[in-house]
Amino acid sequence: MLNQPVNDFILPSTSGKEFSLAANAGKNLVIYFYPKDDTPGCTAEGQDFRNSWHAFTERNCIVVGVSRDSIKSHESFKEKMEFPFELLSDTDETVCKLFNVIKMKNMYGKQVLGIERSTFVIDSEGILRKEWRGVKVPGHVQEVLDFVSTLQ
Repeated sequence: MLNQPVNDFILPSTSGKEFSLAANAGKNLVIYFYPKDDTPGCTAEGQDFRNSWHAFTERNCIVVGVSRDSIKSHESFKEKMEFPFELLSDTDETVCKLFNVIKMKNMYGKQVLGIERSTFVIDSEGILRKEWRGVKVPGHVQEVLDFVSTLQ
């Protein structure tokens, strides 16, 4: 998938919007997949993106977060954490499957299917330029910002 065009998709988004790749052509896009709203790792990751949001926007870049949580859950999480970016709801896992982020995970000693924390950068032409899988939160957002800074 790397260095290939990403198929367009539409997902419900916070703020009563729908998000599509096509509607955001001409901008770089950071799409980060996270397991669950309002959990420690996902909160820390979202806060890091929030704290660097202006640096991303200065680089013609949109940031969106995606999980399987409902829009209602996303709205609450976004408001609580004061995220300036939208969260997308992928309850049927369509986009999660497009990016192949659904994996078997250990949860309290049980095997469950869940989202592997992953981040993707799609350039202004709709081409996937970089991916991070199995993300560890500390330092990750800075890595993403450093990469986005190399894009035209």
